[in-house]
Amino acid sequence: MNPVYAPYPATRLRRTRQNSAIRDLVRENSLSAGDLIWPVFVRSGEGIEEPVASMPGVMRRSVDKVVEAAKDAAAVGVGAICVFPYTGLEERTEECAGAWDPDNHANRAIRAIKAALPDMVVMTDVALDTYNINGHDGFVENGEIVNDRTVQALVKMALAQAEAGADIIGPSDMMDGRIGAIRSALEGASHQNVMILSYAAKYASAFYGPFRDAVGASGALTGDKKTYQMDPANSDEALRLVARDLSEGADMVMVKPGLPYLDICRRVKDAFGAPTFAYQVSGEFAMIQAAAMNDWIDRERVMMESLMAFKRSGCDGVLTYFALDAARLLNA
Repeated sequence: MNPVYAPYPATRLRRTRQNSAIRDLVRENSLSAGDLIWPVFVRSGEGIEEPVASMPGVMRRSVDKVVEAAKDAAAVGVGAICVFPYTGLEERTEECAGAWDPDNHANRAIRAIKAALPDMVVMTDVALDTYNINGHDGFVENGEIVNDRTVQALVKMALAQAEAGADIIGPSDMMDGRIGAIRSALEGASHQNVMILSYAAKYASAFYGPFRDAVGASGALTGDKKTYQMDPANSDEALRLVARDLSEGADMVMVKPGLPYLDICRRVKDAFGAPTFAYQVSGEFAMIQAAAMNDWIDRERVMMESLMAFKRSGCDGVLTYFALDAARLLNA
């Protein structure tokens, strides 16, 4: 695009900024509650809502309370929710069998949400880290996070979630070949309408710390995830990963983290035109919350500005812990 403008004063670019009605007319991007996916954390028990200390305002909830939260989301126009399980160290093993247990916290939450709110879109997380005593997204053998054996387990996990009623499967593990394997298994089990939102470009980021607290993985993790998550220095590699996952059957793709990787979001959208999402991760959320709690920033304005940045970068939607608060503002 090569815009042509008459020289000043014939062109005064401030003319289209002079009042709110005109700014609305020429606004290039918009944000709605329908653009937001709300991540929630589910744990065992009943009647429980416990705060996550490193994520002010975020709760771990028992299944009954997750259903109540989903109803709150629907009431403000947030139509999609992503379920993450919290598991204590006593629930974790090296075999990770809880990951595909039909009655684990996540699968019970999926069934309960869909029973109460059939039109709510339920997304899941597919990775072994919340069930693994080692805290890794895959099996650990002799210090190595192994790929192919892990993919077999991820397929079982995805099938259990689809059977529970999940609408969107979210493989976040970054193992090679898992999208093709999961898509084939879903087709073979007559879950052809279940979507895959692949965490295609997930970086080995320091912004995930509070999330690991929320799911109980901080104390479990041994080593780091740099052999399977992406190097933050790379961007061309992200395009190769997105291309691979789309070719294997992903319906949508994710860039994670969000704000530090807006350049990746833009490159992905421009290159492929596929539905593109970003995850405004726990560290991003916690920094905004902490600064606002200290009166260093205007929370509402920064929250909304950060979410608009995702839309401006080409994202079709965003996973964000701000989903309900943002939706309420958008509806006001």
